[in-house]
Amino acid sequence: MSLFDYNAAPVCEDHVVHQDIAEAARRDLPEEDELFDLAELFKIFGDSTRVKILYLLFETEMCVCDIAEVLGVTDSAVSHQLRVLKSAKLVKFRKEGKSVFYSLADDHVGSILAQGMEHVRE
Repeated sequence: MSLFDYNAAPVCEDHVVHQDIAEAARRDLPEEDELFDLAELFKIFGDSTRVKILYLLFETEMCVCDIAEVLGVTDSAVSHQLRVLKSAKLVKFRKEGKSVFYSLADDHVGSILAQGMEHVRE
């Protein structure tokens, strides 16, 4: 079964707006700039290589060389994706001698991954 069903969603037979529900929803809707930032965050998760990197870092911190080895891609490719993840504040790094180790920026990132995987596996 596909994750997405592209058949049209059922719609109401009569167009009746439930004003109380609509007004409450309108009040609770976050500001436009917050929704934009949230959409941009989810775009970051739209690339399978970045998700793989995040998933690896969910388990342990790793350096670029280790990530590249596991994923079978170049150090340059990993570095590029880490730059995107770092700019989105999803990963952080620490230096140890000549090595640079990356990890998830905070527990929120791990929660997003865990909940996303739980949803996919349902």
